[in-house]
Amino acid sequence: MKTETTHQSPYRNLTYTVLIILAVVVALVFPGPFTQIGDFQLKKLIVPLLQIIMLGMGTTMSLKDFEGVIRQPRAVFIGVACQFLIMPLMGFTLANTFDFPPEVAAGVVLIGCSPSGLASNVMCFIAKANVPLSITITTLATLLAPLLMPALMKLLAGQFVEISFLKMMLEIMQIVILPVIVGLVLNRIFHKSAVFINRFMPLISMAGIILIVAIITATGRDSMLTVGWTLALCVLVHNLAGFLLGYSSARLFGMDEQSCRTVAIEVGLQNGGLASGIAVQMGKVATVGLAAALFGPIMNTTGSLLATFWSQRPPKSIANVSEMESVTDSSR
Repeated sequence: MKTETTHQSPYRNLTYTVLIILAVVVALVFPGPFTQIGDFQLKKLIVPLLQIIMLGMGTTMSLKDFEGVIRQPRAVFIGVACQFLIMPLMGFTLANTFDFPPEVAAGVVLIGCSPSGLASNVMCFIAKANVPLSITITTLATLLAPLLMPALMKLLAGQFVEISFLKMMLEIMQIVILPVIVGLVLNRIFHKSAVFINRFMPLISMAGIILIVAIITATGRDSMLTVGWTLALCVLVHNLAGFLLGYSSARLFGMDEQSCRTVAIEVGLQNGGLASGIAVQMGKVATVGLAAALFGPIMNTTGSLLATFWSQRPPKSIANVSEMESVTDSSR
């Protein structure tokens, strides 16, 4: 997956985070422009926007993204397993700990059951983590989402809202898999054009996610004002627990520092856009979609801080290579 992540700086990522936070604030204060224009309800834009984002993801993908499964299958398996075990179970635990209305609680579980998002690849690059492993985990987790998300939601969120496994599976395939496949085909057929498109897709994706967050925040404004601070605390704990437990699990399995950082970031950062799209398809974006709307700005803030912190402390293997290069340069 040839993304623009390798050219992004922490400052650009922080700008994106600030814009998301501003979108939440503006949508809370002035919800009108983000809920309806004339007779058209803007929440109907969420799924098409997600499909455009996933189409863009597909144009950046190739079969090389799956080489990591062959080169380091153990690391990929651990990363994906942690993704679909730690966050869903944490979501379930937090949903039962906090006294949320059932549909809001289901949203907490939903964000936990989502795969990692593209933001994790950016954060891994900044954090000097294992970027190829990050891309492989993100890709594989996304492709497994149509099966694992409905199954986990049925198991863990069935007590809060009614979940149809088949309906949710088809919705995820419509939102994620079909656009990705189309993107892969376009990349294969129009390779030069796809490369041109890839220069703009990160900006289009960022703009789309910012608009999605604003629409969900405005649509669920009343519920947000009722449970906002408590839900924000819940989402923050969920996010930080993902980083901590992801890193600890990888360390427990004897993975190297770069890979531990990768698993931590992959587990802690979720695809809030996909969770939002599912909430829209359920007809409960104003309640089930709230946790996803808050998770976006919170995870980008904490993820940026963690990635920047790690960027100042390169793993020993990278540090040793840098020292050897500096010694070689000085001897010339």
